[in-house]
Amino acid sequence: MQEQAQGAAAVRGWCPTAWRPMMAGDGLLVRVRPLLGRLSRAQAEGLCDAALRHGNGHIDVTNRAALQIRGVRADEHDALMERLVALGLARRNGDMAAPLIVNPDWTPGDATDSITSELIARAGELPDMPGKIGFAVDAGPAPVLTDAPADFRIERGMNGGLILRGDGRERGVPMNVSEAVSEIIALAQWFIASGGAIAGRMARHDTPPPVTPSEAPAPPRSRADCLAAVPGRYHAAPFGRIEAEALLAAMDDETRAIRLTPWRGLIVEGSSARSDDPADPRIGVDACPGAPACPQASVVTRDLAARLAPHVGGLHISGCAKGCARPKQAAVVLTGRDGRFDLARNARAGGQPERTDLSPTQILALFGAE
Repeated sequence: MQEQAQGAAAVRGWCPTAWRPMMAGDGLLVRVRPLLGRLSRAQAEGLCDAALRHGNGHIDVTNRAALQIRGVRADEHDALMERLVALGLARRNGDMAAPLIVNPDWTPGDATDSITSELIARAGELPDMPGKIGFAVDAGPAPVLTDAPADFRIERGMNGGLILRGDGRERGVPMNVSEAVSEIIALAQWFIASGGAIAGRMARHDTPPPVTPSEAPAPPRSRADCLAAVPGRYHAAPFGRIEAEALLAAMDDETRAIRLTPWRGLIVEGSSARSDDPADPRIGVDACPGAPACPQASVVTRDLAARLAPHVGGLHISGCAKGCARPKQAAVVLTGRDGRFDLARNARAGGQPERTDLSPTQILALFGAE
C-alpha cells in the first residue's frame, strides 16, 4: 500500500477490489464490479445475503458503478470471497484491475457489450496502471458518462461513429468496433511508456498522444433519457448508500436483474413499480461516508448533507481533504478538519477556504437550512 500525507489525511494510491479490500472505520470495504454493471436477480439476492452474513449490511453504490460491501471482518473475508466466486461476481484469478464503466442502457450484442466483453477478455494485455486509472465504454447513441470518472473513453463522435478519447482532451480518434480494444490497449501502453504513471491520470498527462485526435464527441444525452431506455424502475441510493434489506425489498416478482449506474441509483430491470424521483436533491449532493465509517474523517457528513441538499446546489461535503466522493471542483465544498468544517467555493476538498472552523449549526444558519 502506497500512501502519502495530505494534511491530516492518508491518501491511498489505489482503489479497493474484492481480492484487495481496504480497511475503513466499520471494517473491511470489499468492492465488487459486476460484468457490464449488471447483476442477475439471483446474483443480487446472493450479494445482499453475503453483505448481511459477512458484513454489516451496508452497501455503497460508487460513482464508477461498482458495489462496496461494508463492515466485513478480516476473518470473514475468505468466506465472503468464496460466496462471490460462486455467484460469478468475482474470479479466482483476479478481476480486471482498472475500473470499467459502461452506459447503463446497453443491450446484448451492441457496441458497448461487444467492446466491453473483448476488453475484459484481453485485460492481461494492459500494462500495469496507476491505482486510480479507469475506462469508460460509452458507445450508446450519444455520450452519457461524460461526468463519470474515467481516463480512457470510447464514445460517439460528432459524425456518429466511435471515437477513443483521453480524458481531458476535447477530441478523440475515430475507430470502429472491431479495432476499439486494440486501440485502447495501445493508448494505455503509450500512456505508461510516455511517463503517464508520474502524472497518475490521463487528464494530468500533458504529453501529445501518438495519433492526433481529430473528432469531438457528440453532444451528451441526459441521464433521464438513458434511464428511460431500460425497462424497469429507477431506485435512488442517496449519497451512494443502500441497505441490503432495502435492495431485497426493491425487487418484486417482475424483477429480472439489477443494473448499476454511476449516478447514485440502480435500475431494477423488469419491474413496473413506480420509479423514485431522479431529481431528489440528495442525489445531486456529493458526500462521503464520513465519521465514524471512515478513519480519515473527523466529521459526520451525510446528516448535514441531507439537511443542506434542498438549499445548496453543487454541494460537496468531505470528511477530510482527500475528497473521495468528488475529485473535481464543486460550487460549494465543506471539508472536515479537526471535528469542524472549512468552507470553500468553486474548489476541491481541502481547497483554500473562505471560512474556517464552522460547526454544523453555523453552516445550516449560513445557508438558511435551520
